[in-house]
Amino acid sequence: MSNLIRPRTLSGFMELQPKEQVLFEEIRRTLERVYQSYGFFPLDTPVLEHSEILLAKAGGETEKQIYRFSKGDTDLTMRFDLTVPLAKYVALHQNELVFPFKRYQIGKVYRGERAQKGRFREFYQADIDIIGDGSLNIVNDAEIPSIIVDVMQSLGIDDFTIRINNRKVLNGLFGVFGIANDRAADVLRIIDKVDKIGVDNVKKELTACEPEGEALAMDPQTADRLLEVLTGRGTNEEILALLEQYRGQNETLDTGIDELKQVLYYLGGFGVSQDKYRVDLTIARGLDYYTGTVYETTVNRHPEIGSVCSGGRYDNLAGYYTSKHLPGVGISIGLTRLFYILNEQKYLNSAKSAPVDVLIIPMTDDYSEAVRVSAQMRRAGLSAQIYFEKKKFKQRIAYADKLGIPYCIFLGEDEIAQQKVALKDMATGQQETMTAEEAAAILLKRRAAAEAEKCVRM
Repeated sequence: MSNLIRPRTLSGFMELQPKEQVLFEEIRRTLERVYQSYGFFPLDTPVLEHSEILLAKAGGETEKQIYRFSKGDTDLTMRFDLTVPLAKYVALHQNELVFPFKRYQIGKVYRGERAQKGRFREFYQADIDIIGDGSLNIVNDAEIPSIIVDVMQSLGIDDFTIRINNRKVLNGLFGVFGIANDRAADVLRIIDKVDKIGVDNVKKELTACEPEGEALAMDPQTADRLLEVLTGRGTNEEILALLEQYRGQNETLDTGIDELKQVLYYLGGFGVSQDKYRVDLTIARGLDYYTGTVYETTVNRHPEIGSVCSGGRYDNLAGYYTSKHLPGVGISIGLTRLFYILNEQKYLNSAKSAPVDVLIIPMTDDYSEAVRVSAQMRRAGLSAQIYFEKKKFKQRIAYADKLGIPYCIFLGEDEIAQQKVALKDMATGQQETMTAEEAAAILLKRRAAAEAEKCVRM
């Protein structure tokens, strides 16, 4: 009987093939470059935290999905998002940070939900947040969509829409329609499902009775009137005009309309084209901590994917850890899920998956010239690998071909004697003898062209 253990990966945990991992890292680097260009600092918080820290505001589904365990006398939980650890970090280091504090973090989070296609238990999130000290100018809310546009277009995704709303608008409308404050959160979570279950089903949930027989939120006539406003379609100007009809009836609504108008006003200044965003009053973002502007970004040709980038404004996320008022605004990209979908749809650009610029294949038993040439290539700014294995020539070429390495350099006795190299273009099959300097120039040109290409081809 064999004592070997069957190798297997836990359900809901993604492992990539090497070429896929190269593409994943390229997407990650693209996000980092964009985030850094807007002045965001990198941050890395621990995967494990004291449970009381992470679960200060948790409840319901969150507590069912967390990975929680004890080590000695310590009650530990694995982070389930990057926002709550950020709140702890800012509260802990508030006297050392410079505000507004702009941070980005790309890291793994853990949720013990049911694994299914495109949804994972361990996955990367890519977040940015801007945290203010006491206040945070509304213009920051307008900068966020410009970053979303920059991220999407830098990746090569151009067919997308950012849907924008304001929670104050929703809460104000609830006040206008007589919905009690203590039921607003329930109504928000139902409204947020319009895209998934449709208007009719949303109305059913809004007017349904709970097990105790208490009406959830409103009567059918009120639900109809509210949904007529929220699901109204038209230009951004027409939707704002519709909201203006209710101005003066609720102070929170008036503030929300003003904030929404300011965000739209500044989007133009940030260079965001009007075809990239629209006001959508059904966008609620079910999480309780959002208090103002909210965003959801969808790929137009794949609405079934849902939001690929979402977030919004929160007034005091760190309130469980400090009495200092620390408002913020941010977004999160589900990087693992986005990558999985792009890979499944064959949208990833395989030209970006090469692990190195050139594979150097020595054709003699002495490897010293190959070592020298590889060092020369790296000094020129290229990545180079030497193939040391004593395999047949076909196998050496197949190695480069399978990995998608674009060029090979052969070093035989003739090339070494002439102090030259034989450079082979793996795509065209063309091979030419030249100096190492000339080969480096060709490789650098090819590298520049590859770097100019996007990660995604849609």
